[in-house]
Amino acid sequence: MKRALVTGSSGDLGGAICLALAAAGNHVYVHANSNLNRANEIVNLIQQQGGQAETISFNVCNHIETKFALENILKKGPIQVLVNNAGIHKDAVMAGMTPDQWSDVIDVNLNGFYNVTQPLLLPMIKTRWGRIINIASIAGVIGNRGQANYAAAKAGLIAATKSISLEMSSRGITANAVAPGIIQGAMSENTFDKEAIKKMVPMQRAGTPEEVSSLVAFLASDKAGYITGQVIGINGGMPG
Repeated sequence: MKRALVTGSSGDLGGAICLALAAAGNHVYVHANSNLNRANEIVNLIQQQGGQAETISFNVCNHIETKFALENILKKGPIQVLVNNAGIHKDAVMAGMTPDQWSDVIDVNLNGFYNVTQPLLLPMIKTRWGRIINIASIAGVIGNRGQANYAAAKAGLIAATKSISLEMSSRGITANAVAPGIIQGAMSENTFDKEAIKKMVPMQRAGTPEEVSSLVAFLASDKAGYITGQVIGINGGMPG
């Protein structure tokens, strides 16, 4: 049984990804920082469905805390499926964006990716099999008004994904980015109303967390072994 870590698992998308990976037969580490109760609920649901999971809590922005938490995981064996899903947004037009709005978003979405991924790579390499899936955004591909910080972080994540793919491919490890458009959940419900979605999305609806998690579960499987270095949009036909 392969061991998977999903960061930011207490959110709608992260929880769906955990459920999909567990259903595919992985032992899933369900990560949360502040909302550990929700992570525990996801673990209980996975176990009720016959899967294996456990919670883990750390702040991805804190390099030392993250390193210590991951060292404890690695004592039990390598992580072979890593989904970097932890992310936040603090929207403002660039002219009015505060230093904290910029740095906080970069710190979670991009520095957090480094803090989690780097310590897991050498143990993963030793197994000669791995899947790294980074949850980016359409904003990182085409930009978005009021989200220069978020778009910059996600664009950086996409570039890092492509670089890791070049470094890891010969070792049996794939690295891909998934770039969702508008997905149902807490992060989008206060941003886009139904009429706005109809105008923006050719399919005239928001995607579901389960649609994204199904894609992630496929990329994490043996069947996706020849797919690497890609940015896969899941956005209902939005350009980008």
